[in-house]
Amino acid sequence: MYANYHTHTPLCQHAVGDEKEYIEAAIKNKFSVLGFSDHVPQPYPDGIVSGIRMRVDQLDDYVSTLEKLRKEYQFDIDIKIGFETEYTPHYHEKLMQILSDYPIDYLIQGQHFVDDEFDGFYSGAPTTSEDDLKAYVDLTIQGMETGVFSYLAHPDLINYQGPSDIYRKHMRRICRKANELQLPLEVNMLGFQTGRHYPCDTFFQLAVSEGCRFILGCDAHDPRQVIQPEMVPGFLDFLSYNKIIYSQDLTLRPIH
Repeated sequence: MYANYHTHTPLCQHAVGDEKEYIEAAIKNKFSVLGFSDHVPQPYPDGIVSGIRMRVDQLDDYVSTLEKLRKEYQFDIDIKIGFETEYTPHYHEKLMQILSDYPIDYLIQGQHFVDDEFDGFYSGAPTTSEDDLKAYVDLTIQGMETGVFSYLAHPDLINYQGPSDIYRKHMRRICRKANELQLPLEVNMLGFQTGRHYPCDTFFQLAVSEGCRFILGCDAHDPRQVIQPEMVPGFLDFLSYNKIIYSQDLTLRPIH
């Protein structure tokens, strides 16, 4: 990997280490590009405060800090400024208006909630509900179709534990939409490092059979997680076993 576009900061309230530590780790591990994509601050109504993302009034600090570090490290590494963003229909237009005032290089879509964290369910929670699976796929595809995202992070975050044929029936739609839109799907390295239910063998076997394009993402919440794939035991074996062909070239879609 020459680039990692999936990096968090302490502003999300569940990451550790400061921005400089992530940058130094990326340089040490021979990255040429490091993209910061902390959890986007959703424009919630007054009185609603998230415990898993920065507030809208912290946007200035997030962007200005990264702009200063980009200049400081300009001869060592290329720093990109982005966000990991849920597509939430009733906040999306306002969010895009807010972000358009900032020099944002890219957004990645990470559909953690359906519909959102206060009025829905967490995608990673175990479920046997086909309705939940379908709702996740429907909302994810709606987000993909907005055209604002550079790739889809951990597309297999939905933790469906029902029949595999039902899982494939619905998740195939994400793969086909990704192909239609030429949108890469992320192989999430944090899942490997921490033993999560993703990356999911069934999903990536399906995605490979559909001819999808892939990108690796560290999803780093700790500077020690900004690593190359060979540093994750068994990672390359997994890619080979599932015949995954992944691309490290990403067309960024800036916010205007």
